[in-house]
Amino acid sequence: MTTTSRLSSRRAFLRGAGVTMALPWLESVAVHAADTAAAGTADGPPLRLAVLFSGNGFHKEWQAKGDGANLELGRVLAPLESVKGKLTLVSGLYHEQARKGNIHSSQTGNMLSGAPIASGGEIRTGTSFDQVLAASVGKATKVPSLVLGCEPANPSVHKNYSMLYSSHISWSSPTTPTPLELFPALAFDRLFKDGAAAGTKSVLDAVLAHAKDFRRGVSVADRRTLDEFLESVGSVEARIAGAGKRGELQGWRPTLEKPDRERPADGIPQDIAEHMRLMCDIVVLAFQTDTTRITTLKLNNDHSALRFPNLPKHGGKPGEGIDYMIHHLLSHSETEDWLTVNRFFVEQTAAIARRLDAIREGDRTLLDNTILMHTSSMHTGTHDNSRLPMAIIGGGGAGIRGGRVLDYAGKPDRQMCRLFLSVMDKMGRRLPEFGDAKTGLEEI
Repeated sequence: MTTTSRLSSRRAFLRGAGVTMALPWLESVAVHAADTAAAGTADGPPLRLAVLFSGNGFHKEWQAKGDGANLELGRVLAPLESVKGKLTLVSGLYHEQARKGNIHSSQTGNMLSGAPIASGGEIRTGTSFDQVLAASVGKATKVPSLVLGCEPANPSVHKNYSMLYSSHISWSSPTTPTPLELFPALAFDRLFKDGAAAGTKSVLDAVLAHAKDFRRGVSVADRRTLDEFLESVGSVEARIAGAGKRGELQGWRPTLEKPDRERPADGIPQDIAEHMRLMCDIVVLAFQTDTTRITTLKLNNDHSALRFPNLPKHGGKPGEGIDYMIHHLLSHSETEDWLTVNRFFVEQTAAIARRLDAIREGDRTLLDNTILMHTSSMHTGTHDNSRLPMAIIGGGGAGIRGGRVLDYAGKPDRQMCRLFLSVMDKMGRRLPEFGDAKTGLEEI
């Protein structure tokens, strides 16, 4: 590769640990505008994305009606009552490619991409939209994306489709599921090991090594421009540090610079409720410290084998839990126990939403600055994925108005990927198309 082509393909950024610094215009470097987009503004809080997934669909009480203060939630969604003013329930969207296999793996493998899925035990789907965002938004944080789970992946094959599809919603490439962290302690370490989160060290110090390498490949005039720019950055940093010591610093900063709770114990908690609670706590901490802005949390697999001894069995004896049937088999019923399990999953999202909404970021809350999504790869446990469940909480800072039910059933162009295009656009990643969609949803 020639020097010219190398520079033309190189993005106009300097990078260091937890830092991405956009450079000024340089005559010998081609700047690509699409690469400079980032969620948030220079002096305002950034936007975050969290996608929670629970497998095997929901009880028929996953529903809502009304609008605004009159929004009435079905029993599955009742845990979201306190934040319903910031809830947008989206119904009727679907993935055409996921309709072809009509079984758990084929319905889950493209949950966040809408891509065609390979059968016969082969692994091939599409890069998920969270990872498309992580490739751009993630450059500004220590951890580009945080991918968590509460049930181990299943490597077997079920009805001609790999169960890895059922075990992962985040895909770094069409053939590579993003590594899934099941251990709360290791997820915590990834965020906070070595002390400081992004933004607590000098930005200039973080990028100096890259700056020296970059400087060798540009023209003499650009070297002078770069040196003047870096000198200016150092001067501004010094002034900011002084203002901070005098209590004069304005603008956005993370509400926490380090975790406000102890590291979880090693291992995977045997209590599924404790496991999920810890993972939800880590999602909040990650956003509150601005250590990552993109996260997915897979509460269980599709075709899940989880049991729930922590949840009371309907009509059972005192202390008797829902331990008589695995999640997958339970999903084929419309029993009160199935509804109880559904509510338990939604309670995890509600807990995250309430905590985010209690954290102020200027005129808004952290929930306003987060697009929090909860979904599944089918509407009910009968494998009906002609209309997928999707709850969006928050996102007011991105212009998403809550207290609404958006139903696209029976309408044309109801691809779920239209929603993903809209979310990516709000996060600063503007694409002409994604999956099987070419336009976003105007209502979002």
